[in-house]
Amino acid sequence: MNVSGLSLRDLEYVVAVAELRHFGRAAERCAVSQPSLSAQIRKLEEALGLSLFERTSRKVLLTPRGEAIVAQARTVLEEARRLLALADGSDGALTGRLRLAAIHTLGPYLFPHILPALRSTWPDLTLILSEGRTDSLLEELRDGRLDAVLLALPVEGDGLAAEPLFFEPFLLAHPAGHRLCAAPGLSLNDLDPAELLLLEEGHCLRDQALAACGLSARGGGVHATGLETLRHMVAAGAGCTLMPVLAVKGAAKAEDGRAATVGGLVGYRSFDRTADGPRPPGRVIGLVWRASDPRDRGLRQLADLLRRDLPAGTEPALPRTAD
Repeated sequence: MNVSGLSLRDLEYVVAVAELRHFGRAAERCAVSQPSLSAQIRKLEEALGLSLFERTSRKVLLTPRGEAIVAQARTVLEEARRLLALADGSDGALTGRLRLAAIHTLGPYLFPHILPALRSTWPDLTLILSEGRTDSLLEELRDGRLDAVLLALPVEGDGLAAEPLFFEPFLLAHPAGHRLCAAPGLSLNDLDPAELLLLEEGHCLRDQALAACGLSARGGGVHATGLETLRHMVAAGAGCTLMPVLAVKGAAKAEDGRAATVGGLVGYRSFDRTADGPRPPGRVIGLVWRASDPRDRGLRQLADLLRRDLPAGTEPALPRTAD
């Protein structure tokens, strides 16, 4: 096949089907009829002499060679966007579509805070939001299925750029009337490991809670599938847990700002900084993207914007030091 026969539009069709695993939804994204999209992909497959997709009545799967072609197609499209940005003088700017994701324990509480500023600063930017677990989000980011992710730092791996945004403290969520309610101060040492409730394996918050409490990966006997289920387990009196402050602020706001939520059955306490160090247990939230992304400058501007407007209850990512 001659290079002149390749169409960037056809590559966009292929990438859309690979990401959505559905020809109809891919056609909607690309603003084209499904028959036209299917015909162009068939034409590309014939020209390449291979099948990109396994087509069944229930789902669409990438073939092994199709996976390699799609990965390269994403690279070609990214470089094409860089070329267009250079041509119109907007190299590095946030334009077009931004696929932004966050970890499950952050997205529902942070997105409402940042969206007004994002829409105001980049009114023509099309935002596609999603959530997931850290490992899967980083895999999608490296594969080009996401443009940027909001998660807890640090992250490992080459080819990624990261900017810290803010420090999010953990609070202790406990059943109303718990023995720690009346304690004069609260330290991690006051927690009973047998009472500690955790998210199931695969959630980074689980690992962060275990590390904060100095427990092994086997610590905590009862697990929850999500943060809100974890909150309801506390309300049911099953134990205590470490809760990110944004999840606490969001719950309190939803229940008219009451300090105890879930019908008054859950209370929250801050940790004593003098007991556990200059900062309470918590996590640093950052923005991560591919270092090769042509919109690197715009993504750093996005990080600056998010740092300037810290969510309630959070602190600057780097602690202030004395002059």
